[in-house]
This record gives sequence, C-alpha cells and structure tokens, in this order.
Amino acid sequence: MKKNIAVVMGGYSKEVDISLNSGNVVANNLDSNVYNIYRIHILSDKWVAVFNNTDFPIDKNDFSVFIDGKKIVFDCVFNAIHGNPGENGSLLAYFDLLGIKHTSAPFYQMALTFNKHDTISVLRQYGIKAAKSIYLTKGDSFDVDFIAQELSLPCFVKANNAGSSFGVSKVYNKENLAKAINFSFAEDDEVLIESFLNGTEVSVGVYQFDGDIHVLPMTEIVSDNDFFDYEAKYLGKSQEITPARITADEHEKLHKIAKKAYKSLNMSGMSRADYIFVDGEPHFIEINTVPGLATESILPQQIRKAGFTLGEFFGMAIESVM
Repeated sequence: MKKNIAVVMGGYSKEVDISLNSGNVVANNLDSNVYNIYRIHILSDKWVAVFNNTDFPIDKNDFSVFIDGKKIVFDCVFNAIHGNPGENGSLLAYFDLLGIKHTSAPFYQMALTFNKHDTISVLRQYGIKAAKSIYLTKGDSFDVDFIAQELSLPCFVKANNAGSSFGVSKVYNKENLAKAINFSFAEDDEVLIESFLNGTEVSVGVYQFDGDIHVLPMTEIVSDNDFFDYEAKYLGKSQEITPARITADEHEKLHKIAKKAYKSLNMSGMSRADYIFVDGEPHFIEINTVPGLATESILPQQIRKAGFTLGEFFGMAIESVM
C-alpha cells in the first residue's frame, strides 16, 4: 500500500518562494509508484493541500485534509520550508505533538541550529573554529569604534535568525556599521557581527538516514559579488564547483570536522554547512538544516555527484524515519 507523503513548503519568511521551488522539486522527483504525494502550502494566511489546481484546507487539529470527500492522513512529512516555521523548529514541535514522522531533525536541534550565535557557541566547545564575533539584541547599545577595533574591518553584520543572506552586509568602514546593524535588526531582533575570514569557501552536505553519518562531495563557492549573497545564491552570480578544488589534506580535515559538527549538534536527516579555509584550517560559518533543494542548488549538485538521483535521495530520507 502506498504511503501518503506531505511535502510541506512555503513558510512565513522572505524565503517563501525559494521554499515553494524546493518543495515542488521534491514532489516532482519522489517516486509516485511508491508514494501518494501531496503538496502542502503552509503560508501566513492559509494551510492548504494543493491538488489538481484546487486548494483544500488543512485541519490543524490533526494535520489532515479532506479531498473529494475522503479524509487524508499522512504517514510522513517531507519538510521543505526554509526559515520560519519549518527550519526554526516550530512546525516540527507541532508534528512531534501529533506523532507525525518527518524528515528533519528534532525541533530543539532545528531551533538551535537556526540561531547562528548559539550554534557557533556550541561548536566552539568541541574545538571547531569560527570567526570572532559580537552578538547584539535589539535595544542594546553598541560602540562602532569598539566593534571596529575588536573585529577589524571589513566585517560581516548578519541577522542572527534568518536565511538566504537576508539582512547580511559586508562593512568596510565604521561609518557604515550603525546602518548595517539597523539593516539586520529590520530582519531579526538579534544581530551577529563577525570578523572577515579571507579564504576559500566550501559548502558540504552531511546526512544520516540509517544511523551512519555520511559526507557528500564538497562544493567550492566562488561568488561574482562581494560575498555569497542572495544574488550569488539564487540569481547565478557565483560559480559552484563540485568537487571543491581543495587539497587532499584540506578535504580530510573538512570531512572530519563536518561529521564532528553534525554529531556535536545531535543532528539527523540532511543538512548543508558552509566553511571558509584560513591558513588551511576550516572555519565554520553556518549550517542549513533545510537546504535549498532546487534542481541546481548546492545540495542537489552534491547528491548527484555522489551517484544518487534526487528521487532516490529524497526517498531515502523518508524511509529512514518510517
């Protein structure tokens, strides 16, 4: 008997369109001979199953839906929501309460890893290197002279709980620091200011589907812009080279650290983390627990380079939690 799979997509953040694209790629690639696949749009104004170009409202009491007079309940949820509420743990806590299996890590791990500052704080305890940083919450006073002295310039100013490079600026002079901080506060109530790391940027996918942690082929990122911003990620303003052009020693180091970070954060399912090599040593930047899944996104590139089709990989994610 075929399993009913809800592919949830959309969300409440600026990443909604990116998520809809990812979700549709998942739905299009899952094997319809094995699964009954339902596209579920979770949006700020509605939760609906989109079936034959018609919206059918989701019953939030048990996450079910009536389609053509038949009640549909789901065997598993494939989470393709970037940002709030899919990547920050909120939706996963709801599914856990209902006893519905899903492809993401538990809600606490999702909440932790969505917070850049807290993630780095945990990983530092395990000896994983990262940029020097200063953390602010909305309402905090700050001294641009102190920030410039502590971190040097240029530096990065980031919204602490946001994805797809929303609310991120690279700042070259202290006269622009306050503006950049306020720009990030427009996205989030928390801001992370980090020292600039000058080196090769590499993104690495890690997954655990049946107990073993696996590292996918690594991708070198060469941005045409000043950094790997929204345009570079989604509008073709970058080169994404898989496998990455790094030395065998660098590859071995990052392979070990990527697995260590994944295990230290108690992750499960699929993730993609970004690192920058400084003097041959990988420095952690951030982790994406619902990475972009559009056909040409980084993780799908790595999946194909590892010898899987997208349908096979997405199916593995589902079967590992059933």
